[in-house]
Amino acid sequence: MTRPDNGSAWVYAGFWIRVWASVIDSVLLLFLIFPLLSLIPGAARDSAAASRLFSPSGRINFDALTPAPPGPLHILLYWILPAAVVMIFWLTRAATPGKMAIGARVVDAQSGERLRPGQSLLRYLGYYVSTLPLGLGLIWVGIDSRKQGWHDKLANTVVIRRRRTVEPVHFEAADESSGAHTGWNNE
Repeated sequence: MTRPDNGSAWVYAGFWIRVWASVIDSVLLLFLIFPLLSLIPGAARDSAAASRLFSPSGRINFDALTPAPPGPLHILLYWILPAAVVMIFWLTRAATPGKMAIGARVVDAQSGERLRPGQSLLRYLGYYVSTLPLGLGLIWVGIDSRKQGWHDKLANTVVIRRRRTVEPVHFEAADESSGAHTGWNNE
């Protein structure tokens, strides 16, 4: 892994900054997937279900509450396409667009290098493990010392970002002979 630019250091990316990255990624995936929904037969059926909930006689139409069974296009758009896009970004850029926006990378926890394909798949599948118990595996990022969620621990990854190192403020000593002062407590 390359060292960050002078004046900055790699730090573990925390919970809230990763939430923002996830929001960015979700919005971008929505813009990718939404136009493709028109290709799925019956996709509009689910959105119009509320209008068909009651029959003209006033009886409840329970068929309107039954979602359309997932077909191959549904599986492709909702499961395979997002997984493929995310893993391709991890493998080629070490970050999704959201993580790039916050200056973060997903790297191997031992070497700091880019993820291997199997590691990328394991991390993605780990999202499901992390979300099943009420999202506890994702919340774990805020608790863990290395800011790893369960999906990170499962795949042996960390999310890092560049942070500027803080330089202490240095003041030149006031030259008493010239009458220079700092402006504070001028007694």
